[in-house]
Amino acid sequence: MGANTPDFSRAQAHAHAHWVQDLHMDDNGWADTGCHFLVSRGGWITEGRHGSLEALAGGSGFPLGTHTAGQNDHAVGIAGEGAYHDGAVPPGTQWEGLVTLCAHACARYRIPSGLIHGHRDYGGTLCPGVLHDMLPRLRDEVAALPA
Repeated sequence: MGANTPDFSRAQAHAHAHWVQDLHMDDNGWADTGCHFLVSRGGWITEGRHGSLEALAGGSGFPLGTHTAGQNDHAVGIAGEGAYHDGAVPPGTQWEGLVTLCAHACARYRIPSGLIHGHRDYGGTLCPGVLHDMLPRLRDEVAALPA
């Protein structure tokens, strides 16, 4: 979501998170960011929907998101900064952040890595682009990390 910026800084991660929140609240009319977490191109992980970090730390429950129709009440929504269509791939720093976040969420919520899915699995969308094709690798890398 957003541009494939070469800026991998923490400041850019926060600017992107605010941009997504503004987009979701101002353009979509939602109460907050639709997804629970965002992973920047620099690998920085930011909280999307308010209360998500606190819920993850507790390992139970999470705020109701608006990330994927039909999945919002029982799935953690994670968005990645950037547009991964037409052959673009996420930078290694972003991939590492995504793997780390997914591994932590799977461990905290006792979700088998095989149940990691993408937005496209639940509706007609281009999201998450090439990341969708990388889901088997993501599941494998998350499973390989210690719980």
